[in-house]
Amino acid sequence: MFEQVEAYAGDPILSLNEDFQKDPRSNKINLSIGIYFDDAGRLPVMNAVREAEVELTREIIGRPYLPMEGGADYRVAAQKLLFGADSEVVTSSRIASVQTLGGSGGLKVGADFLHTYYPDSKVYVSNPTWDNHRALFEGAGFTVDTYPYYDPATGGVDFDAMLTTLSGLAPNSIVLLHACCHNPTGVDLSQEQWAQLIPLFRERKLIPYLDIAYQGFGDGIDADAFALRALAEAGLVFFVSSSYSKSFSLYGERVGALSVVCASRDDADRVLGQLKAAVRRNYSSPPTHGARIVAKVLGTPALRDAWEAELASMRERIKNMREALHAGLTKALPGRDVEYFLTQRGMFSYTGLSPEQVDELREKHGVYLVRSGRMCVAGLNQGNVDAVAKAMAAVLA
Repeated sequence: MFEQVEAYAGDPILSLNEDFQKDPRSNKINLSIGIYFDDAGRLPVMNAVREAEVELTREIIGRPYLPMEGGADYRVAAQKLLFGADSEVVTSSRIASVQTLGGSGGLKVGADFLHTYYPDSKVYVSNPTWDNHRALFEGAGFTVDTYPYYDPATGGVDFDAMLTTLSGLAPNSIVLLHACCHNPTGVDLSQEQWAQLIPLFRERKLIPYLDIAYQGFGDGIDADAFALRALAEAGLVFFVSSSYSKSFSLYGERVGALSVVCASRDDADRVLGQLKAAVRRNYSSPPTHGARIVAKVLGTPALRDAWEAELASMRERIKNMREALHAGLTKALPGRDVEYFLTQRGMFSYTGLSPEQVDELREKHGVYLVRSGRMCVAGLNQGNVDAVAKAMAAVLA
């Protein structure tokens, strides 16, 4: 029956993480998977999350199915976090939001919805982008192509080439953009560059689809939401997939959301109905626990303040690790330009290592990176950053 079924090659990042677990070396260092670890190399339980969960255990109630769109308090909290509590799109009820199975679930539900109404549109993702972006949209039936983004010569955005390509896209083309902390490069668009893109989206009648999985890890909660708030203020219709895996350290709870900013409340009501239909066809309704924690934290002023402070400390630790790695490489490789480690934002950096150098780094030094050269900076700590700098210097020399 299954002779025609091909073997699965495996996800490149998750498979690499499995190889790391099997590696018997005691000095191995995992900088591949996108997870925030604390300075002791442990997956943290955030204090605000712990307190919220403890409070929820005192209120144990029956656990019926959630509505297809998810918990109402969670959805409102997600909208306010993304767009600001006083945003006109929030207060006028022009956002159709559903609770999803992580950010990936948000992307997939939105992709299924869009393919129903724009089956002939093409999806354009940045070159490079997170590997699963292409798979999720192709799985929904779309043809996926790329637009220029990262410039290896400068370590920044090739914005002129990006602008030229987007200017030539057909109307109703779907453009996937990283709102902040670009994965895998860590190179973000500036506010000035977003200001140039927004009129282009309107003039070319493009459909922006923003992925924001790392709000708070770049420059702060509000600063990292600049792009989607600017799009909303400009009156555009667009999609936003958000994730709270990293910002709440709730990876296994799969807490995410899809928000569609619409032109009117009536549009939002109809879009929400069809998003619910897409959810029903996928997984029927979302789980309860993780969303209750997020809603509790965001809806309780004291917990919200504690969470923001802890998230800020996580962001600062990542920046400190960037500085430490930069200092170690500068010392080991005098004259080599490694300033990009300081200008890139969020959990990831493009190291500039070739696939062959990444292999050497893993095989000789036990340091695991994705073969594209992407490094998860959040995997660095005071105990391993010097070793990583020396190992990288050895393969770069």
